[in-house]
Amino acid sequence: MSRRRLSPEERELWSRVARASVPLRPGATEAPPPAAARTAPPAPPAAPRPAPPTPFRVGEKADHRRDHDLLPGLAETLGRLPVRMDAGAFGRLRQGRLRPEARLDLHGMTAAEAHPALIDFVLSSRARGRRLLLVITGKGRARDELFPMPARARLRHDVPRWLALPPLAPAVLQVAPAHRRHGGEGALYVYLKAPGR
Repeated sequence: MSRRRLSPEERELWSRVARASVPLRPGATEAPPPAAARTAPPAPPAAPRPAPPTPFRVGEKADHRRDHDLLPGLAETLGRLPVRMDAGAFGRLRQGRLRPEARLDLHGMTAAEAHPALIDFVLSSRARGRRLLLVITGKGRARDELFPMPARARLRHDVPRWLALPPLAPAVLQVAPAHRRHGGEGALYVYLKAPGR
């Protein structure tokens, strides 16, 4: 890169600016014009380069131990919920050894149809003194798991959220994925609080 020399007008302008300026530290000697004034301005410092992506080959399994921006799966999310029911009963529930007292099949319904049906089912079941319910949401198609808002598997994600919100939250003690003998990934156990609690 060739250096440009200052013109006589630029030198005169620099001299006037230097004479009119006030030093930041009194008593400091006047410095000659900075190198930047004699040459082209220096380039700004380069931004740090991002780390190269980890190589990935087709057919290789993704490493889910690393942080990523995808939401965890439904089973993982429900597995993180605290156990609020009796631990022994919860163990039998997860093993499919407790028998649901009533079931609701939402499979094939739209969200607008399923939400009021779920509210009616849960609240009427609690009024009748039932404790363990089975809610069938359907699994959706395998390809739906690849998209952020699966169209066919939407109820699998909406139902746990509805159960955690009023008017159902005060009636629900525990939500867990169903054992495969009761529908597996396509169904949920809903364990209700005892009447009067």
